[in-house]
Amino acid sequence: MTATPLPGGRLAAEIKAQVAALAEDWRRSGRQAVLAVVVATADESTLWYVRSLVAAADKTGIDCRLVDLGATATEPEIARHLDDLSADPQVHGILLQTPLPPGIAAARLVERIVPSKDVDGANPSSLGRLLVGQQAFAPATARAVVELLDYHQIPLAGRHMAVVGRSAVVGKPLLHLLLHRDATVTICHSASKPLARFTRPADIVAVAVGRPGLITADHIAPDTVVVDVGTNVAEDGRLVGDVDPDTVAPVAAGLTPVPGGVGSVTTALLLLHTLDAARASFARDAVAIS
Repeated sequence: MTATPLPGGRLAAEIKAQVAALAEDWRRSGRQAVLAVVVATADESTLWYVRSLVAAADKTGIDCRLVDLGATATEPEIARHLDDLSADPQVHGILLQTPLPPGIAAARLVERIVPSKDVDGANPSSLGRLLVGQQAFAPATARAVVELLDYHQIPLAGRHMAVVGRSAVVGKPLLHLLLHRDATVTICHSASKPLARFTRPADIVAVAVGRPGLITADHIAPDTVVVDVGTNVAEDGRLVGDVDPDTVAPVAAGLTPVPGGVGSVTTALLLLHTLDAARASFARDAVAIS
């Protein structure tokens, strides 16, 4: 048995085409959606992702403004930029990229992002609305997992899904997105030992920890679908996930690739969220003018 590949490229392309079509219409009327990405790190995997996001935005007609504060940025400096961007009517979406410099807590800073521009669902207000099923931008990576499974026609209702990782960026919001879809969810973390005890019984396993090769054939059953959310830079410069594909692919029923899986859909969804935020902003402006 060899796992069926579950790439995200075609889904990402469809989402980007949708974004590009509307962005082109807006340009003709002198409007453009603007995404600001605030970066304060020298982490290579993060910088790789940011470069891919800027390139994707450029191709779809969204103005992606990189605010690179450097790895020595202070918390007040980052907060000031987030406040300025939140108040800027020309900016429709804001993304605070992690990791941040040592000693700086992202949890305090994301509160500075106004929810209407919080296109990656980082503000606690956005996460709270997501928890109770109200309208809000979901963290793009968590939503990408669900969208990718839908695209490949993998049902969620009534299925058991193990999510490895409990971050506020992926694990926790993914839990609630899956519950809204009637899945039964187990959240695994560093104290879930042995890990295979929780992942082997699952129909679907999603892993987002940031540890290359964490999930091996020992962690899954032959009919398991595996979603690799990890993004790690190997010593040879390759981008690798949290799953060991050499051992997992011969056993699993399906496996997302890294790169070319969840990450590509995440980028497309961030652009779509920015477009939705811009659409809402333009609508508010029209109401104000009338």
